[in-house]
Amino acid sequence: MSDRLPGFSTLSIHAGAQPDPTTGARATPIYQTTSYVFNDADHAASLFGLQSFGNIYTRITNPTTAVLEERVAALEGGTAAVACASGHAAQILVFHTLMQPGDEFVAARRLYGGSINQFNHAFKNFGWNVVWADTDDVESFKRAVTPKTKAIFIESIANPGGTVTDIEAIATIARDAGVPLIVDNTLASPYLIRPIDHGADIVIHSLTKFLGGHGNSLGGIVVDAGTFDWSKGGRYPALSEPRPEYHGIKLQETFGNFAFAIAVRVLGLRDLGPAISPFNSFLILTGIETLSLRMQRHSDNAKAIAEWLSTNPAVAWVNYAGLPGDKYHNLARKYSPKGSGAVFTFGLKGGYEAGVKLVSNVTLFSHLANVGDTRSLIIHPASTTHSQLSDDQKALAGAGVDVVRLSVGLEDKEDLIADLDQALKA
Repeated sequence: MSDRLPGFSTLSIHAGAQPDPTTGARATPIYQTTSYVFNDADHAASLFGLQSFGNIYTRITNPTTAVLEERVAALEGGTAAVACASGHAAQILVFHTLMQPGDEFVAARRLYGGSINQFNHAFKNFGWNVVWADTDDVESFKRAVTPKTKAIFIESIANPGGTVTDIEAIATIARDAGVPLIVDNTLASPYLIRPIDHGADIVIHSLTKFLGGHGNSLGGIVVDAGTFDWSKGGRYPALSEPRPEYHGIKLQETFGNFAFAIAVRVLGLRDLGPAISPFNSFLILTGIETLSLRMQRHSDNAKAIAEWLSTNPAVAWVNYAGLPGDKYHNLARKYSPKGSGAVFTFGLKGGYEAGVKLVSNVTLFSHLANVGDTRSLIIHPASTTHSQLSDDQKALAGAGVDVVRLSVGLEDKEDLIADLDQALKA
């Protein structure tokens, strides 16, 4: 038997999956059930007491979803993963596990607008406080850390600007502060960047985007790198202290390098309830099978369109890390050598009004609030996804009033360029 480690495309198709033992079905079945029959009373008790692994209720575990979790963990190089209803749900589960009322976390200013809104407003209802830092000034993360800090949060490739973050430098700051680094890897996917290889302790995704890839299903996932000692210093009592609901088990002591994933499942997913549908797990699994092919085509198309836009007289600037003159090009070469992803922004000389007109005039690009589809998508963030922010906040997030965001799909690049060309002329 070969000791060869499977490659990325092989893992994308096979990790976590086996032919169905009952029917021989090769595709992972959709286990569309709420609950599961126990062998006997002892079996039920051992499951509820975390003394053995198995299925109790689909809010907590499901066989279809388990394949999805194992596959994404394998692709990211983590020890375990927990899937849930959306990327936002993944963030709630992570911080619910780490934080107590009055705690703080440090986050990059360049984030998806929905995350900025969640951190600034919804999280305050839990007593969790965000402190903002600038990825262009890595030392700002160090300055933002206080004794109340419980985590640092960044995106590997930031939404909407497509800027690349210096993961290793910020991971060093997190390690020195004794807190985990959380990386949202949605825009890169593990095909382009594996944050755990660069020091991340927790990776999250909106599965809705590139991993699913077809714009047909919502999902989120939390990947445990297995690299953080949760018992050190007593800063994370959910993992280091006895759990009364589980007969005094200490999760870090009992489950070791996948304790965080266990905590997310049995403390967060169980009680907060943002479970993913088994059908959505099935659709996302199917999408992941072609991830490497899609991400390469996404990146190649995006680079071609960015190059074309950079020469268009109606365009003031283009932010795409794949362009040699871009501010983040060297970081892209280091962290994402296979390509710089599908999502980037550009600015129109006509400002806000020109952006609104452009998104109204395209015909092949779809004007909607999503990224990571096979189809090419366009949006004017200042009037939509980032509209709740002030103009200053929009600018800091890379979503100023003149900004247009593209999520470049898998169509022929010549057709996409022609569509943008006619819309800009119109």
